[in-house]
Amino acid sequence: MPYYVFKITQPTELIKNLDFQDSFEEYKEARELARSLRKALPLDSGVTVKMQFAANQLAAEEILMEKREEKIVMEWEK
Repeated sequence: MPYYVFKITQPTELIKNLDFQDSFEEYKEARELARSLRKALPLDSGVTVKMQFAANQLAAEEILMEKREEKIVMEWEK
């Protein structure tokens, strides 16, 4: 299964815009692209770069679009 690299912007809490960058068969190549894209972004750009391992591009997009619940931090974990 390949690795897919996306630039993600989130103008509102409900909307995520995924901009597909490239796909790679090897983790190392995908990681290098993701890191170089992150370095090129200004700090306050609001753009996130993510890499997703999935069977195909559609599956990767579905995983990235999922709404995840925030982790509950217990008192002793602070």
